[in-house]
Amino acid sequence: MSEEHNFQPKIIGILCNWCCYGGADLCGVSRFQYPPYIRIIRVMCSGRVDLLHIIRAFANGNDGVFIGGCHLGDCHYVTQGNFNAFSMVQVCKKILKSIGVHPERLRIEWVSAGEGIRFANFMNEYSDELIKLGPLGKAEGIDKETLVFNFKAVKKIIPYIKLVLNQRLHASERTEEAYHKFFNSEEFEKLFNELILDKFTKAQITILLQKKNLSISEIAKYLNLNPSEVAKHINDSSKQGLVRYDVDSKCYALANVESPKIKDSSPKLQSSNLKFNIQSEENNG
Repeated sequence: MSEEHNFQPKIIGILCNWCCYGGADLCGVSRFQYPPYIRIIRVMCSGRVDLLHIIRAFANGNDGVFIGGCHLGDCHYVTQGNFNAFSMVQVCKKILKSIGVHPERLRIEWVSAGEGIRFANFMNEYSDELIKLGPLGKAEGIDKETLVFNFKAVKKIIPYIKLVLNQRLHASERTEEAYHKFFNSEEFEKLFNELILDKFTKAQITILLQKKNLSISEIAKYLNLNPSEVAKHINDSSKQGLVRYDVDSKCYALANVESPKIKDSSPKLQSSNLKFNIQSEENNG
């Protein structure tokens, strides 16, 4: 218990200039108390928060990221950027969960410039939640090397994720009800697995092959995946000209890259933290 109370989470707060930042300012003027260890960054709109900002914040050791914006429908810009921020956060939460990180570490809330007490309540509640969770990685049972590996793989496909967010992963209507309904639907779950998880696994394989040539069984062991699933990803990557079969080592290597001569530098990853909640029945086979 004493260790839990002594833990002071590192929190990044990215706030919309027009509403949430004003609420934070009013919070200070009104002397409403909230944790002093939250580092605040002001942006003109919550829609300007990039997925890379969030992943980089976690990769740099922050225990939580809070995004604050205008209430949905009250954005100060015609682009309604807070809907974009909401979509991005829902996808990012799914990514965090897929790599074994508590999705509660990322939070988005809506606060107007006149809601200082609301901002203070959110910050206190969020801070308490992170204290109960504990430090990033340690609380999840994930070592630092595995976290770095996973976040590196996510960064690799961020441009693709942005494209998918704009084209597929959003509700048809820009209303709060429609967005909540879409991101809680089976349709979103299916699209996420098909469009993002497959790309993420291929990114992981690419990073592994940067270290040394590997066989399908070795890759499957590192990522705790079925060899048949790895073979599918290898086959797809081979057709795209990303991976080739190295006859000398009888393993797979990155295409157009000379195989590095490294004795034993393959990352020692915690395979249990690389599991995805897909094809669980195949894994039992």
